[in-house]
Amino acid sequence: MQEDFLHYIWRFKKFDFGNARTVSGLPVTIISTGTANLNSGPDFFNAKMNIGEQLWAGNVEIHINSTDWYLHNHETDPNYDNVILHVVWKDDVEIFRKDNSPIPTLELQHLIPEITLQNYRNLLIAPNDKWINCEKDFGKFEDFEMNNWLERMYFERLQDKSEVILELLKNSGNNWEEVLFKLLAKNFGLNVNGGAFLNMAQSIDFKIIQKNQNSQLALEALFLGQSGLLDGHIEDVQFSKFQKEYKFLKNKFRLENDYVERAKFFRLRPNNFPNIRLSQLAGLYHKVPHLFSKIIKAKDKSQLHEIFDVETSDYWKTHYSFDKPHPSKRKPLTKNFKDLLIINTLIPLRFCYSKKTGVGASEDILELMEEIISEKNGITAKFNKLRENTSINALQSQALLHLKSNYCDKNLCLNCNFGIKLIQGFR
Repeated sequence: MQEDFLHYIWRFKKFDFGNARTVSGLPVTIISTGTANLNSGPDFFNAKMNIGEQLWAGNVEIHINSTDWYLHNHETDPNYDNVILHVVWKDDVEIFRKDNSPIPTLELQHLIPEITLQNYRNLLIAPNDKWINCEKDFGKFEDFEMNNWLERMYFERLQDKSEVILELLKNSGNNWEEVLFKLLAKNFGLNVNGGAFLNMAQSIDFKIIQKNQNSQLALEALFLGQSGLLDGHIEDVQFSKFQKEYKFLKNKFRLENDYVERAKFFRLRPNNFPNIRLSQLAGLYHKVPHLFSKIIKAKDKSQLHEIFDVETSDYWKTHYSFDKPHPSKRKPLTKNFKDLLIINTLIPLRFCYSKKTGVGASEDILELMEEIISEKNGITAKFNKLRENTSINALQSQALLHLKSNYCDKNLCLNCNFGIKLIQGFR
């Protein structure tokens, strides 16, 4: 038995409340179950009910056993002085407030329908070797309820990402262009070098980027040098040019890179080598001034893709690493990479900006995400196996990633619309 289950039972009155009585025999008539409290203190605020002939208004605390009241030291905590009802699975001891007045207790174990208990056991207490608790029933959910819940999951994911963006915004003095640069740097690094690229971006005052936007050589040398990719000595003319330019910029702007995380090449495909990605990032900032405003004004995916039509500098068209030439080959940002930038950087930033400015953008965001094909990974593949075509577009794939990590993996089925439907039983 989990306390979350009792919260669900109480919140939605999924018990025989018509026959509810305190353990002392007083009838309980619920007018309002109250508002769930997600922070410290009693579990439900501002409940309202008749206990016997007395009308009560106050808080409700929920436990598996009555003795949990004492295990949690509520009897000495003034936050629990206004508890009007203690709701438990099993009553095993009488409880009192700090002033020694008894608290009415409602025991639920004989009031919950057996089918509800069985559905709960099947979902959350059955063998735990399942990928997700509802995997046997996941294919039964209808398209309407699936789409509604996944849309909710996606906006929850955007909200989580907003917290990071707002922190960056605060630290930048509300400079949206600077925040965009840091987010782009992180995402240009992908999983392997995301942290290192963000570290590099944070080590450079954004004003330095703006002052050097007219020179791709300067930007490239700056990014490569701060990432530790110009350390040492290599017999290569371009390496020497970069190194000389970086030394000049480092002295001019008093830059430090001793504590910047070094970029990695290990297990990366050549097109994702850090020097290639940093050259493309430099090309973007050289080509597109006032990048943030252009992204905010872009009306659809094609316009965003056009903004990111950039490639490496000429040297990298014939190199993947210094002093190892290959036949000339352009290395632009690919369509898939642009889509990843839209998913992981541009949409979260636009969402955050719209919230900050009070300009609604939810429909535009949904339409844009539905234009982009679903990300392919182990999680989306598994969901598609459980229910065909669950993840077709990027909105769905992002929502499913959020659902899996924030609900399924944490067994929060009773906070999920799918889990609640299974507890209630398909009708």
